[in-house]
Amino acid sequence: MEIFIYRPNAERVEEGFTAEQLPSLLQDRSLVLWIDMERPTLDDDRLLLDVFKFHPLTVEDCRMDRHHPKVEEFPEYLFFIVHGIRTNTTPERFNTVEVDGYLGPNFVITYHHEPFPAIDYVKQLIRTTPVPCQRGAAFLLHHILDRIVDEYLPVLDDFDDRINKLEESIFSTKRPNNRILEEILSLKRSILRLRRISSKQLEILYRMSHGEFRLIPDPALPFFRDIYDHLVRIADLAENYRDLITGALEAYLSVVSNRLNEIMKVLTIFSAIMLPLTFIAGVYGMNFENMPELRTKYGYFVVWGVMIFVALLLLFIFWRKGWIGSGEG
Repeated sequence: MEIFIYRPNAERVEEGFTAEQLPSLLQDRSLVLWIDMERPTLDDDRLLLDVFKFHPLTVEDCRMDRHHPKVEEFPEYLFFIVHGIRTNTTPERFNTVEVDGYLGPNFVITYHHEPFPAIDYVKQLIRTTPVPCQRGAAFLLHHILDRIVDEYLPVLDDFDDRINKLEESIFSTKRPNNRILEEILSLKRSILRLRRISSKQLEILYRMSHGEFRLIPDPALPFFRDIYDHLVRIADLAENYRDLITGALEAYLSVVSNRLNEIMKVLTIFSAIMLPLTFIAGVYGMNFENMPELRTKYGYFVVWGVMIFVALLLLFIFWRKGWIGSGEG
């Protein structure tokens, strides 16, 4: 657990405080506090219950991972759940990290079970400059949420590049390829998750940015609306990517179907040519004694000539119809 304190008109943010100092620090309403709980313990959970007097159900939500994004208002604080990008996420393995948090009159608490790049970025920022804390806890929360949303943008660029490369692979494939199909389905799952998470968080940012909660003052609303606009763009891109990956799947199935049709056409043409030849060979292969031309001197060569002529005639007819080669078709 890390505790950051900003005092009015201070030139830097202080840190290095302990949990035992929190009750006295909270009594000074002029301070701005940020408590970040990374990989929290049971002692941290008791701190939320005993010192901050948070509702037990919110603490239980913090302890249990994998909840949908949401925001709830209580008399003295806001409780929120948002999702950010994992450090090792890729388009094929898109995954998010849940961040639970509280916003009070002069404090922000972030609670997460694994390292979080966006929160680490804001920590480095406030160590450099106290500007994010100078206008209060709501503006500090804005910086945290803004960075969480901005972390989505590089991943969206990766989605775009991956879908473009996938489309090129689809139209250059010569035969059914399970690797391409697995990649399409993996991307589709990731995009659906991105769309689901972004749409859920849209509702949260909309409520935060339109003056529903008294702990977010009017001067901070335009900044939260800016985050909301970024999230709208992300949700729109997720919807577009869903359409693109669905189209890519349909294109792949069409390409595979066309390749199979080409194979079936070749086999059908081969069978059509062999059918009359098999008939001729079958007729002259019968073991009747009184058959015309059976004992003809050049009968064998005549039959071969007829069979070759029939095969060439069928090939010419297929070519004229455009079934093979270019032809008139």
